Amino acid sequence: MNSLLFFSLHSKIFLIFLKFYGPSGLITNMKYLGFTGRFSELIKHDDYAGYDLARVIVEHKERYTVQSDSGIYIAEITGNLRYTAKSRLDFPAVGDWVKITMMDAENAIILSIFPRFSMLERQAIGKFGEIQVIASNIDYAFIVQSVGHDYNLNRFERYLAICYSANIQPILILSKTDLINNEEIKLHLKEINDRIPGVLLLPYSIENEAGFKALNDTMEAYKTYCFIGSSGVGKSTIVNRLMGREVLRTEAISEHTNKGRHTTSHRELIILPNESIVIDTPGMREIGMTDNPEGIDRTYESIAELSKTCKFSDCTHIHEKGCSVLKALDEGEITENTYNNYQKLKREQIHFSSTVHEKRQKDKEFGKIIKAVLKEQSKNK
Repeated sequence: MNSLLFFSLHSKIFLIFLKFYGPSGLITNMKYLGFTGRFSELIKHDDYAGYDLARVIVEHKERYTVQSDSGIYIAEITGNLRYTAKSRLDFPAVGDWVKITMMDAENAIILSIFPRFSMLERQAIGKFGEIQVIASNIDYAFIVQSVGHDYNLNRFERYLAICYSANIQPILILSKTDLINNEEIKLHLKEINDRIPGVLLLPYSIENEAGFKALNDTMEAYKTYCFIGSSGVGKSTIVNRLMGREVLRTEAISEHTNKGRHTTSHRELIILPNESIVIDTPGMREIGMTDNPEGIDRTYESIAELSKTCKFSDCTHIHEKGCSVLKALDEGEITENTYNNYQKLKREQIHFSSTVHEKRQKDKEFGKIIKAVLKEQSKNK
């Protein structure tokens, strides 16, 4: 089936579902879509006077579903927006607030994207030096790991760095705690708190309701949340429980690979009964670091502070004499696991920064060639 036709049919079915069964229905007050707090301070009514303000609630291969206070619409971007986009960062993402104009009762055109106060991103898979926007305008991210196949403290730290880089407040969830006994749960919680102090940690089990009330009570009305983590850790199951019914498909862990199946194939914004907002994202086994170093420094604050007292300002903390970080490592103030993961993430960040720079140089050189060709063509006319 033609992909455009498939999207059109899928979107119409989705619109009907939302209008009759969806959690949000017709939004008459934009605060229910998250138009409060940081975002409402970014823009004024004059910024979209004469047009409609909407939020992107579904993204599917450059086709979008948006919701405003007047309804839900299938939307496309203008040709100008597509033409002037320098990268994928300039295209809409789920969570974006956009300026739209309605074409008819079901269709709209996205004219522009309003500034984002936060942006969850990762290295674009298979695309040299490019960044993929996962979702935007998120207040909090629940970083989910289960006690089973996926449990890995290094991965927790990786997601923390991504969240801090994105200007998103992280909350940790240890899921599927019904698979182990209470003593094992305590050991896991202590291990996480010792390695990652100062970040809210919630144990959770869908089987025995442990932690559900704490999780539900943590979420604030009109704030936007996302659940991130590998496939199979229970993100969709948690969202379904918060909704009180199944809105996201779930599958069990594969018995052959011991890995989760990717049950979410696209990004989608959902309004919960507690009036908070969730953006569901596809499972991601690994998220590559982008070119923003701030998230790593916030994740490893102790190392960042020690770095200030190193003998050399450009110390790599690998072999230099007078390195405060290496001294702390030798004296046991920093664990070897923490140090090794810090260095791994730093290497990834530095490598990606160099690929971004290289790509920009190539694009710049290619642009010069195009200009030269066009100039030569105009002379020959």
